[in-house]
Amino acid sequence: MAKVSVGEFVRQVKTEGFEKIHWPSRQETFRTTVMVLIMTGMLALFFFATDAMFSAIVQFLLGLLGPAAA
Repeated sequence: MAKVSVGEFVRQVKTEGFEKIHWPSRQETFRTTVMVLIMTGMLALFFFATDAMFSAIVQFLLGLLGPAAA
């Protein structure tokens, strides 16, 4: 195996690494951003609804115990 200097090794690694990078197009970036925003909104609504449901259940259960529990 041939010995390579540190500088040559770093240059080869940089060359090989940058050849394999795939930069997304403007359209791919925009589409991905829109999908992330839509999914984030859907998750926010889901967690809001889940939290509201559990809050209502807890309030109902506390109401069964009477005014001393509240």
